[in-house]
Amino acid sequence: MGGDIGAGSELAAIAFEVAEYVSSVLKAVHDIGEGGGMAKAERVATFVDTGEIDHALAEERIAPSFFTDFMAESVHVGQDDLSPEAARRIVGSERILGVSTHNPEQVKAGDESSADYVAIGPVFSTTSKDNPDPVIGLDGVKHARALTQKPLVAIGGITLETCRSVIEAGADSVAAISDLLADPRKRTAAFLQKMR
Repeated sequence: MGGDIGAGSELAAIAFEVAEYVSSVLKAVHDIGEGGGMAKAERVATFVDTGEIDHALAEERIAPSFFTDFMAESVHVGQDDLSPEAARRIVGSERILGVSTHNPEQVKAGDESSADYVAIGPVFSTTSKDNPDPVIGLDGVKHARALTQKPLVAIGGITLETCRSVIEAGADSVAAISDLLADPRKRTAAFLQKMR
């Protein structure tokens, strides 16, 4: 674990696809805001925010596909979202499920859950969230690695300059936002090169 990034050219091809996908998601979000699927998206948000999902599914007022229409091959939940178990009931066993964690207790809970991977962070100070959790630093990544054998994704303030040290601390991969925005394709290639 923690550093084996696989075959370079295959991984690069996947990374470029991810960069393209991120661009398409950003466009889709914009399109929804322009009117496209906003009514349906608002209904999903209402179910999530009010905790009505389990009741609606149990009473068969909605089908699980109502939610999975919006999902790709993976789903990620945060600490203030559905629990991993509730999300797993909705998305089924075929999709990859991840969970965000910010401290050792949450990492342990994520490890014991049905999540396929555990995300830990913020590793460094981040501007991508209005109210981020406390910074855990590289020691926090090392501690998280000791608490789970699941794939560990580090997130939060990770840049091209810091990504290698995060992998060396025990993360299997990194998630970056701000450092990719200016030129996703070019920055993704630079990240892959740096992490080899």
